[in-house]
Amino acid sequence: MTNTLAITGKSGSGKTTLVKAFCEVIKNKFPDKTILLVDNDLTSQLLGRFGFKTRSTIYGIRSGKHEYKTGIPEGMSKQEYIEWALEDILVSVDENVDIIVSWLVASKDCRCPITHQMNEALVKLVDRYDFVIFDCEFDLKYLNQLVDYPIDTTLIVTNDDIESVHLASGVYEFSKKYADNGQIGVVLNRVKKENLNKALEQLMSDELDVLGIIEKFDEDIDSNIQNAVENFYGRLNLLQDGGI
Repeated sequence: MTNTLAITGKSGSGKTTLVKAFCEVIKNKFPDKTILLVDNDLTSQLLGRFGFKTRSTIYGIRSGKHEYKTGIPEGMSKQEYIEWALEDILVSVDENVDIIVSWLVASKDCRCPITHQMNEALVKLVDRYDFVIFDCEFDLKYLNQLVDYPIDTTLIVTNDDIESVHLASGVYEFSKKYADNGQIGVVLNRVKKENLNKALEQLMSDELDVLGIIEKFDEDIDSNIQNAVENFYGRLNLLQDGGI
């Protein structure tokens, strides 16, 4: 069964850094499990965090602009072609971790056959992995336009200033109908101790669950963020140690 995690929030809140940290934590906890990272953020920065350049996207397949690594096999149906094309644009980070980049997506109102075919192909792709982490745009609507798949946990990443906390409440309101009755809550990121209590009070007032707190670090950032994720991972509706 696939464990799905969606990470949302405003641009610049640290979503992509958190996606990478979760990937490392899950690799350490479950070294035999497979992980797919889906870059659903229009900035398409995720591959760069792993040292790769973004060249091929799901949008490229939809638009017919993707240049394939090999010749297109003959005799495929349109559905088989889309599934084959998704395989062609997967980037392997290591033996058990792959990344795929979305970029632009179609509206759910689009009646083009490829919209339904792409959703079916992406559902099949997600089903193959033990964990799938979605690096999302502002809320879950854009992800839902890409692929309609149950989300086990949605994390809204926010910084500790009141304006960002208020915005997290807006992300929650926009996202909850797409969260498939899964767990949804906030991760406070880059938190300064003097701002923590006020941010928590506001989140409590807005009736938002705080699932994780990550302090502001000036050095060894990736390692410290991974340690923070490790500390609150047990609160999440994802496979835990000893799970099957």
